[in-house]
Amino acid sequence: MEEMSGVSAVSSALPAATTRTTSFKGSCPSSKYVKLNVGGALYYTTMQTLTKQDTMLKAMFSGRMEVLTDSEGWILIDRCGKHFGTILNYLRDGAVPLPEIRREVEELLAEAKYYLVQGLADECHAALQNKDMYEPFCKVPLVTSSKEEQRLISTSNKPTVKLLYNRSNNKYSYTSNSDDNMLKNIELFDKLSLRFNGRVLFIKDVIGDEICCWSFYGQGRKIAEVCCTSIVYATEKKQTKVEFPEARIYEETLNILLYESQDGRGPDNALLEATGGAAGRSHHLDEDEERELIERNSLRATLQDNLFGRPMARNETKHIQTANNVTILHNNFPGKSVFCTVFNTFPTIKIFMNT
Repeated sequence: MEEMSGVSAVSSALPAATTRTTSFKGSCPSSKYVKLNVGGALYYTTMQTLTKQDTMLKAMFSGRMEVLTDSEGWILIDRCGKHFGTILNYLRDGAVPLPEIRREVEELLAEAKYYLVQGLADECHAALQNKDMYEPFCKVPLVTSSKEEQRLISTSNKPTVKLLYNRSNNKYSYTSNSDDNMLKNIELFDKLSLRFNGRVLFIKDVIGDEICCWSFYGQGRKIAEVCCTSIVYATEKKQTKVEFPEARIYEETLNILLYESQDGRGPDNALLEATGGAAGRSHHLDEDEERELIERNSLRATLQDNLFGRPMARNETKHIQTANNVTILHNNFPGKSVFCTVFNTFPTIKIFMNT
């Protein structure tokens, strides 16, 4: 039974051993094992395998070429041993699975040519031609750090769309439709990346602090953001809700195309101003959204402290006045809990009922 063993060896230790040349002509039966040292990688195989096909190895071990051996009987071959095991397997079986990485196929092709293994060289040539035909149409970077994200955005001459999704960031249970909406956001990102490939840089982020959030960048800075998650307050527990604002995402993606470079000259400022996409306006919109987010979080904290601090009695009503002039009424009726939020904004009063 034939077997091959590859063990790493330190090639720098080889000069200490004495070497000599020898010939294998008629001196070894076909079943005899041969010890090979190929660039420091050690292999065991048989004369039958080495002389099975008409290759340079057959010439070496049939007496037509002299070989170099050390004092321990290892036959020395001055080549990289990384792919020599694949060469031996091809000699044994007549076929081998090729590497999936193009660079490694090219390395294997070089070794096949050196050892004159023509069949393997032909297969490598064919595989490289096929790989040229099936190069990825769209490549989406997956960022692993904030520095990497900033470098990609700042060095790109294209507008950028980033989707951050990290389901493990949630500390509450999800609502029933959240998982489906998360998948819809990911599917839409893939569709947009194919549709606008070459015009927009698309980035995926799976290590951020949000659960599902879209960010849109132009000229190296954030232009807009669409957060798809919110906390839903129920009577006894909180849940995380993931939404799928498809129309808003499409709108912001189309808006970000306004920041596309025109023939290498940057975006058309006249077009930005005419469509309301000027830098100053987008910046103020971000500030308003950030202020709204702070107020919303403050309101949520007040709800948590005042409404969920203790169980409410039946038919009890709570009146809460928050710092931002918002009145919250909580009525605990039998079988139903009703939240009434009153925004005291002059000159009108807006009331939202959530059951």
